[in-house]
Amino acid sequence: MSDRVAIFIDGSNLYHALKANFGRQDLNFSEFATKLCGSRRLFRTYYYNVLQDPTQWPEGHREQQEFLNILRMTPYLEVRLGTTKIGQGVPVEKGIDIMLATDLLYFAWNDSYDIAVLVSGDGDFAYALQAVKNMGKYVEVAYFRNSISKDLLDIADNRHLLDRSFFSGLWGGKRHNIQRRRSGGKPKSPLSVSTRETPTSPDFSLPAPGPAFPRENNPPADRPSADTGGLLF
Repeated sequence: MSDRVAIFIDGSNLYHALKANFGRQDLNFSEFATKLCGSRRLFRTYYYNVLQDPTQWPEGHREQQEFLNILRMTPYLEVRLGTTKIGQGVPVEKGIDIMLATDLLYFAWNDSYDIAVLVSGDGDFAYALQAVKNMGKYVEVAYFRNSISKDLLDIADNRHLLDRSFFSGLWGGKRHNIQRRRSGGKPKSPLSVSTRETPTSPDFSLPAPGPAFPRENNPPADRPSADTGGLLF
């Protein structure tokens, strides 16, 4: 029987890396997961990000819901959403790292998978990956060359370099321009903040995913700055 693979996607990290490296975010998540699995069997894909506040950014919340609805139609993919709180006057992601690390450990402990694939360059996950290895599981990291923690690479049993060649054939088919502030209008989402840094068949393009927030207890300097008016789901 082939190994069971669980994929854990740091949505914020992935969005910013796609935007910085390729200028697009219309990724087909089903095909992305299939490529990471290869000939192995997918247990499930987990996608983590922050839920936008509809009272603060109603338009961003609406577009995020459209994006999440597409994600939820993707076979064997579950969405995990954190929240935000205000820290020093800036919205801060709350709970994302904890949720991802907890799921990594929980499903390893319950023997739900044989191999964990982490899609993130965030070194904060290094200790959780090491704990999974200590349980007898294999761990792999899917990363972008310009945004990866050495600690993650040192722990990983295998590595997937997410370069232009890797994403060939995985796009939804249409580029999405990052939304800009309308002249004289109110922005749809917070501007100039620092970040911490599908269905298998129909061809679809995902909207650019929603406002980028720093993560709680994660220095903003660890991440690139969000493009003004950019959405991050």
